[in-house]
Amino acid sequence: MAHKAYIALGSNLGDREGHLTGALQYISGITGTRILSISNIYETDPVGYTEQGKFLNMVVLVGTSLSPLRLLDELQKMEQEFKRSREIRWGPRTLDADILLYDDIKLDDPRLVIPHPRMLERAFVLIPLKDVNPGFMVGEKTLEDMIQECCDKDGVKLYKKMDNGVGFCG
Repeated sequence: MAHKAYIALGSNLGDREGHLTGALQYISGITGTRILSISNIYETDPVGYTEQGKFLNMVVLVGTSLSPLRLLDELQKMEQEFKRSREIRWGPRTLDADILLYDDIKLDDPRLVIPHPRMLERAFVLIPLKDVNPGFMVGEKTLEDMIQECCDKDGVKLYKKMDNGVGFCG
């Protein structure tokens, strides 16, 4: 596994926790990809389009031999398996998967921007990212500094502690 990628997962329709668990199982079955670490699960208020139910969010660190765009293809296949609908921007969804970081690369492709363009503005991403990479920094700013600057931080609550020993095995 030559590359490391951080993936944000979220769900606010149906069996939210079941969708996240199913996503972990799906990701662990992607050829050339292995889960290295998972965050706790957090229940979060919706951001953007707020007329919807609360989300469950987490972050997964994977080792992968896939390119960023190939990994994106696999994650989008997974979203389709979970019947993801894209009718309303930031709207309700059974499962959402976003590549946050991939090694130290910067990518600006019409299909994928890395680092994720809004991740530093979202406590619902930064708090679980801190579980899997507490030392992550942008310039001189720590994750804790960035979390404190987020306007959504009060809407992020621990939902379930996850065993982060050796990663998820499916």
